[in-house]
Amino acid sequence: MILPTRNIKHYMQIKNLCPNISLSAKLATGLLIILSFKYSVAPAQSNLVSQSNELVKKIKTTDTLFKHPYVDVKEWRTKPIRHLYIHGGFKNTDTKFSFYFPEKKKYENRFYQYITPIPDSETISQNQTGEEDKISFSIASGAYFVETNGGGKLKEGESTLISAYLANAASAKYSKVVASEIYGQHRTYGYAFGGSGGAYRTIGGIENTDAWDGAVPYVVGSPVAIPNMFTVRMHAMRILKNKFPQIIDALEPGGSGDMYKGLNEKEREALTEVTKMGFPPQSWFGYETMGVHGFSAVYPGMVSADPSYFNKDFWNKKGYLGFDDPQSLHKFRLQADSRIKAVIYEDEAVKMGLIPAPTITERGSADLAWKGNGQNQKLPVAFQLEKTLPEVDFLGGDLKILDGPHKDKKIQISKTVGDKIIIGAGTYPFAADLKVGNKVQIDNSDFLAAQTYHRHQVPNIVEYPVWKQFVGNDGQPIYPQRDLLIGPLFTKSASGVLPSGKLKGKVIVLSSLWDREALPWNADWYAREVRKQLKDQTDHNFRLWYTDRAVHGDVTKQEDPDRLVSYLGTLQQALRDLSQWVENGIEPSPTTNYRILDGQVVIPLTAAERKGLQPVPQLLVEDQKAVVKNVGDNAKFNVTINLPENTGKIVRVEWDFENKGTFKKGKFKASQEKNVYNAESKHKFVHKGTYFVTVRVVSQRDGDNKTPFALIQNLDRVRVVVK
Repeated sequence: MILPTRNIKHYMQIKNLCPNISLSAKLATGLLIILSFKYSVAPAQSNLVSQSNELVKKIKTTDTLFKHPYVDVKEWRTKPIRHLYIHGGFKNTDTKFSFYFPEKKKYENRFYQYITPIPDSETISQNQTGEEDKISFSIASGAYFVETNGGGKLKEGESTLISAYLANAASAKYSKVVASEIYGQHRTYGYAFGGSGGAYRTIGGIENTDAWDGAVPYVVGSPVAIPNMFTVRMHAMRILKNKFPQIIDALEPGGSGDMYKGLNEKEREALTEVTKMGFPPQSWFGYETMGVHGFSAVYPGMVSADPSYFNKDFWNKKGYLGFDDPQSLHKFRLQADSRIKAVIYEDEAVKMGLIPAPTITERGSADLAWKGNGQNQKLPVAFQLEKTLPEVDFLGGDLKILDGPHKDKKIQISKTVGDKIIIGAGTYPFAADLKVGNKVQIDNSDFLAAQTYHRHQVPNIVEYPVWKQFVGNDGQPIYPQRDLLIGPLFTKSASGVLPSGKLKGKVIVLSSLWDREALPWNADWYAREVRKQLKDQTDHNFRLWYTDRAVHGDVTKQEDPDRLVSYLGTLQQALRDLSQWVENGIEPSPTTNYRILDGQVVIPLTAAERKGLQPVPQLLVEDQKAVVKNVGDNAKFNVTINLPENTGKIVRVEWDFENKGTFKKGKFKASQEKNVYNAESKHKFVHKGTYFVTVRVVSQRDGDNKTPFALIQNLDRVRVVVK
């Protein structure tokens, strides 16, 4: 893909996108923005190609970098499952790897390699359990498991391709050498998988190296996903905050179906804009907790890449919301000066309820990797101020230092609580020097300006039709356009190169239909790029499976299990199916049958038409989607479950009758009709209220109900109003 003309003409003249953030932090969004990359300063007229060529001359070659592998640990371990553990790296680099080899009788000549959203620890998978246990899953699938630190800390002059995919590829290749030493000479098949930013890096690897035979990128974005998928969502969150309950209710079973009912003109416009950009409306149920997600990591790079948008044009020029309608932003804007009254560290902040206690799931996952700061240094996480701040709907902003040795430096703020401010994503080593009495300024003006940045970033609308809403009948953008289209630059910083669709192996892409960060149409964009390259050979090398009721994260514990399912089982089965496709020519399930309608990915109602892997339950309460009952009445429920062809058997049907988030197993039976199952249940409601009764169904390829792996989930709901 070629960058738009304005990117070539006005290429970034900055050495570092985030001057106030430590390079070693390697910030990431849920879609991965490694903000630690460096560009050498170039004349404005230099194009991307010539600048890249100059850079190549300066970097060390990969042959030199990865010529000398070493092993410093080799031992048998019993946890989480018996395996031979090998740890090592490559001399003269910071690249490290971990290999987990099964006993020979369990080995089937393959490996699975996890690509983290950001370069992270090479031992990150060792503490995982249950369905999330990648080591045990790999061994149960006849594979050894590989993970790396993604190249670690780059040295001056080293290529960012190292952290994008070269370090992972070198480790994959060396693992085959070790495998031959352990098991004897054999053909070793390799498969990479990674989500969000890891999907970018996985695609970069499978398109540009021969290290793997196949790959499963999941919850993947397009080259223009960042920052635009975040900004349009934040704009809607600000305007629609008080209307989300009625929007959600309209979309629930028994609701009106009209999510626009009762909205004023500005609210209707905001909901239309975000929906046409691809945000799945059903996913608004999480509006109270979704926050701005990985935008916190993107934001500093935006401000540094396009400073005039924030400090000049947005508030002062026609065509920008800050100038055209400043009153719409007035009640949300916070500008205040104060002094630091107290410095607050992590333990104290947790006790005060300012932040949740950090968990292991915040590292290495597709959804939460952006939270990690990559630092061991003890730094403040919050400050108490001398003044109590005005209450506004605060999504994020900046703390500017007004005095002392760090004057004019900024720290991102994630939220305010009375007289306290909580530091957002990023690592700010200079924060350790801030003391009681330092004068500071709190300002969210730039954060507000960012929320409509997507309007001024219109790409090729043939390639990205969700931007058609910002183009007039004359084919010209409605709003002023920035000289720089920054999305492709962010994407390139993650994957090393822009995705092209030129596969060097077989690929199964997974996308979530309720994804709020990598909006579902992004996966379709990549599928179209693959079709451009492979043409009539596409089905021989590529699949795209959509998972209904799944979001960006690979676990649902932090959200609502009565609405969401995990996609981990689908990911695991995709890896197993990919292995059989490559090694034995066994075709996997066809690509999900879908269409794009005004930015929304629409799939058929039945499993037979939908394809993919997911079972499709259809739940009714007394033959309806909603009923009214009296206290003490029984309600009868029945569910029909359809499976796509050759995807396995139903192994579990679970019920939650009163929205408690806990499920009880129920009975089910196979129908005489192929791939169809039925289940019935009843429940007596003893309290008044509105209940959304949920049935969760689980399938497994081999019909194995005891394994924690490759369990494919889906659910359905009905409404019961008890009077």
